[in-house]
Amino acid sequence: MRLAVRLTPKGGRDAAEGWAADGEGRPYLKVRVSAPPVDGAANAALISFLAKTLKRPRASVRIVSGETSRLKMIEIEDLSDEALAAAFGPRP
Repeated sequence: MRLAVRLTPKGGRDAAEGWAADGEGRPYLKVRVSAPPVDGAANAALISFLAKTLKRPRASVRIVSGETSRLKMIEIEDLSDEALAAAFGPRP
């Protein structure tokens, strides 16, 4: 499954803040991490947070695009819509 995520680094804590939609109506998950955007620390924190929250191995979560931007496309292996909804609520 692919999932759009808007990441806020140095957010004080690691947490998901719910769903939002971009200007074209595409949903994305808002996530904040306490790690700074230096040397990939925020990206690593995002992968760890998603893996832990979704109860998936860390190796099954990867950034497909947006390594250096706030809006990222994440690919998560073997994730169902039901598991995603259980962790973060239904997508809008």
